[in-house]
Amino acid sequence: MNNPRPVYLLAGGRGSSNQVVFKTILNEISKTDPLIAYVGAANNDDKWFYGFMGKEIIKAGKCTLKHALISSRRADLNKAQEIMQTADAVFMSGGDVEAGMRILESKNLINFLQDLYQKGKVFFGLSAGSIMLCREWVRWSNPNNDSTAGLFPCLNIASVICDTHAEEDEWEELRTALKLQINGSIGYGIPSGACLKVCPGGHLEAIGGDIARYIKRGNKIVRIDDLVPK
Repeated sequence: MNNPRPVYLLAGGRGSSNQVVFKTILNEISKTDPLIAYVGAANNDDKWFYGFMGKEIIKAGKCTLKHALISSRRADLNKAQEIMQTADAVFMSGGDVEAGMRILESKNLINFLQDLYQKGKVFFGLSAGSIMLCREWVRWSNPNNDSTAGLFPCLNIASVICDTHAEEDEWEELRTALKLQINGSIGYGIPSGACLKVCPGGHLEAIGGDIARYIKRGNKIVRIDDLVPK
């Protein structure tokens, strides 16, 4: 069994460039023309988004992207699992976090993906895909009532809590998620164009921009020093 590899959590966002981060990830894979499995559960396997993201990733270096289709009721899950199993890396695309996790759960793929990570598969995500790779996220049973906020589990491949490209609202949803955590918990806000690298053992690195950090202290959520690139 191979050891787990770092997980890369990209923010994406309008007008952002992820080429530096994609190059870093391709270097991490360390293989000529690596095969990357594309998982589009968060966007219901939208064909346009698959084409767009494929072009963006390939701009960073030679690689082959293969769509592991899972969202449809007619999806061939054996084929999708084979694509992910034989790939050198798995990319979790953006969209809606809760919808994406619902699909993964309904297709019984959560343990499968966690096992791939433990066996040394490289994982990276974009926007909602990054949040799905983390420990958990927040939702509201009534969107108009903040008191109805609650947490739901994600893949826990990267054992952190993060939000992406929400710098304009000062990471409101991330701060809400932290209110529901135990005292001392830290959350990470990944701005557009940046990436949080989560290494096995818990070491964290910022790539492409400063990562906002918040901590729960008693009943307060406090902004602490950013995690900055080396």
